Amino acid sequence: MKYNLRNLVLAAWDSVRDPRAGARQVMALSLPRQNQWEALFLIVVLSVLLTQVTLLLTGNSGGIIVGGPGLSAPVALGLMQFVMLVVMIFAIFLLGRRAGGTGSFGDTIMLVTWLQFILICLQVVQTFAFLVVPVVGNLIGLAGFALFFWLLANFVAELHGFSSPRRVFVSILIAMVGFAILLSVVLSFLGVEVAGA
Repeated sequence: MKYNLRNLVLAAWDSVRDPRAGARQVMALSLPRQNQWEALFLIVVLSVLLTQVTLLLTGNSGGIIVGGPGLSAPVALGLMQFVMLVVMIFAIFLLGRRAGGTGSFGDTIMLVTWLQFILICLQVVQTFAFLVVPVVGNLIGLAGFALFFWLLANFVAELHGFSSPRRVFVSILIAMVGFAILLSVVLSFLGVEVAGA
């Protein structure tokens, strides 16, 4: 397959229709580790650029990938997103292995990167929707969150050889709640107050 934008978008759509097959195709690429990190970095740059363009055109970030007050600082936004994705990669790899999974670290990088590319494609659609019918853009944003969890559960299941994406989804929710609690405890020990708390 030629790696042009059209083929990548078509492959993204195929991954939405059949996430586990899409995950297998991505893992079959077997890129060198340096290229895997470069792909992740590139997807973060594209995400930040798209978020800024969406904000300029519509006054709305889209909210599919990253939202919050840091949108006016692209470098800070990019750094924050990159760190979040790296944490996500390590969590998927280590927790999956701990649960008996067989996925490799390199494949984890690629699947997280591919997941972000799919969400970027959706955000492009959402940006056009905001320009035409804003309420549709908001609905696409909600669909984006659902799509994120749907793809993540299936990607992780395929990565680690788990049979049930539903169990993976429940495990993801439990891990997210646990991480949120841990983060709040750490922040409280550091004396950091959460806005609105």
